Amino acid sequence: MEKSELEELKWRVFCAAVLERAGYAIDLKESTRRAVKHRRGSDIIIVIHEGKGWFDPLSDAKGDVFSLIQHIDGVAFTEALARAAELVGFRPAEPAWQRPRSQRPMVSLAERWRPRPALRAGSATWRYLRHERQLPDGVLRTAIRHDRLREGPHGSLWAAHVDDRGAVTGWEERGPAWRSFSTGGAKVLFRLGAPDALRLCVTEAAIDAMSLAAIEGLRDGSLYLSTGGGWSPATQAALRTLAARPGAQLVAATDANSQGEAYAGRLREIAEVAGCDWLRLAPPAEDWNEALKEKAGEEQERRNGRRDLPHARRPHQG
Repeated sequence: MEKSELEELKWRVFCAAVLERAGYAIDLKESTRRAVKHRRGSDIIIVIHEGKGWFDPLSDAKGDVFSLIQHIDGVAFTEALARAAELVGFRPAEPAWQRPRSQRPMVSLAERWRPRPALRAGSATWRYLRHERQLPDGVLRTAIRHDRLREGPHGSLWAAHVDDRGAVTGWEERGPAWRSFSTGGAKVLFRLGAPDALRLCVTEAAIDAMSLAAIEGLRDGSLYLSTGGGWSPATQAALRTLAARPGAQLVAATDANSQGEAYAGRLREIAEVAGCDWLRLAPPAEDWNEALKEKAGEEQERRNGRRDLPHARRPHQG
């Protein structure tokens, strides 16, 4: 097959078509316009470049539609070409939220981040984090001091990912009915705690990182981190840099599910290569925010129980 024919075939077949045929389904909650997450059990593939590229967040595998077929089906390149040809003209299912793109000019990350107001007590975003997510004042105020939080539209939260120099590379977007990552941003790490800390607690979401910090009382010497639910090359490089610190301990505080265990395995590999200590710290619930909310509910029940107790009566003094 000539190179021009290969390019034509590559252009006519979407990565999502390969995944749909292989039994993958779109994870709507974890997807954005630029990165659509597909799941099949514990297997995950992220489709990017408007359907023409992909990567596996749990490994280094990535590429075009031909390499995806090889990755999924375990076949040689020539067989991958034949299977791709079978999918010409097949239109995969599209996410329900997909809408025609606006033609607004792109604005740089810095220009979008800088004017957003910092989180402030009493705002809609503050109420969402305090009441729905049960994050305590102290943790929120610490994150504000470190300039990690901004108020997004409609009561949503923007939680910054930063590189090793502290530059904002993107942000997790979370709200009562919204979950995404900044358009055009890059996932590196959300960081909360002392920059030179040696106990490195890695979670999958900024809200989970703050929840673990709340449960542990912002433990001294700890840096609470979030990968933003992904595993980009930049994230891996940042974790390797942190793990290389003398005396570092890498704590896999990822979710208590199959994806969390897969991420924990990747963290263990990083720790072994770096020669640092490693610990698996699984949440007692699905994730650390669920654990924090359960803890808050139990404390409220205890307080209610104490209020319901009859007051002790003093003996009558005659």
